[in-house]
Amino acid sequence: MTRYIMVADLRRCVGCQTCTASCKETNGTPPGVQWRRVLDLEAGEYPEVSRVFLPTGCQHCDEPPCMEVCPSTATGKRADGLVTIDYDICIGCGYCAISCPYEARYKVDKADFAYGPSSVASERARFDPAKIGVATKCTFCIDRIDAGTRAGMTPGRDPQATPACVNSCLSGALRFGDLHDPDSAVSKLVAENQWFRMHEDEGTGPGFYYLWDSRSVIGEAL
Repeated sequence: MTRYIMVADLRRCVGCQTCTASCKETNGTPPGVQWRRVLDLEAGEYPEVSRVFLPTGCQHCDEPPCMEVCPSTATGKRADGLVTIDYDICIGCGYCAISCPYEARYKVDKADFAYGPSSVASERARFDPAKIGVATKCTFCIDRIDAGTRAGMTPGRDPQATPACVNSCLSGALRFGDLHDPDSAVSKLVAENQWFRMHEDEGTGPGFYYLWDSRSVIGEAL
């Protein structure tokens, strides 16, 4: 059975925020809403100090707490591991945002544009009124995945079927694919490297794997 995951190699991430910008451009999220974020952390002790960049967002959990508390069943989970939101039945209660240990849920109650009322044409074209007053989050670009697979493409290998943030990553730190496919890049990366999952002790079973080296300052910070 397919299980889509994302892998972030913390040894390669340079904190350029290109994934954040690509996500915002692709999904037309308003100011202050970042489905893909990159945290800037400090590691080590003086004089051996370094910076660690940590991409984060919705973890598409095996046991998503956001789904458990959703009173309208708007939040769902597909067989391939992707956690979804049905905007048509979301009531905007915010319970999912409170329950998410990754702070990956957002809600906006009115249209907002980077340049105020005089929004540029590209912003107006991407504006989706269905996302006002409801919960929103990273979807791993589910529309690209579904359209690509219907066309016979492989997510994580074919760019047209792969999340925008992965396609834009300049250093190749972000990868996407099927964990259960032994030939996929993510399956090999997880098998051949040391990794951790954020807040795994919460029992959520995150679908976002972080690669790191325990001998480095990254390991000391995490």
